[in-house]
Amino acid sequence: MIVVSDTSPLSGLAIVGYLGLLEQLYGRVLIPSGVWHELQRGGEDDPRITDVLGLDWIEVRQPTNQQLVNVLQTERHLDRGESEAIALALEVNAEELLIDERLGRRQAIDLGLSITGLLGILLVAKRRGLITQIKPIMDNLISEANFRISPNLYREVLAAAGE
Repeated sequence: MIVVSDTSPLSGLAIVGYLGLLEQLYGRVLIPSGVWHELQRGGEDDPRITDVLGLDWIEVRQPTNQQLVNVLQTERHLDRGESEAIALALEVNAEELLIDERLGRRQAIDLGLSITGLLGILLVAKRRGLITQIKPIMDNLISEANFRISPNLYREVLAAAGE
């Protein structure tokens, strides 16, 4: 399975100690250099994020379609990491793009990509028996990683998880 990730699923899971779920679910995860640089900067604030950069199952690969990256940044107002992740996912025909930011998700869907966010990853992990509860992880994401989850989405995820 070919999976490309933006920054937030990696950094969020690293902060709350569940980064290994990605390897268990997907085996290998591709990231563009823009995401690598965002993780490196994030590691200045939280060293748990920097741990992502040394994992052998995360591969840095640069998208070749710089024109698309530029359009996504200038016309669609996405950051470099999101733009490169979307372009890379298209180029490698990724089965999944891991992305959380609303604007980036919308652009990815418009371009025909299949997307999953951090909360979707947790739901899949629970269904596969890799975790027993989602609520404590979501609570830690909110308190430790400053991950924003609307009250409605919080309730929907818990309902979907049967919690």
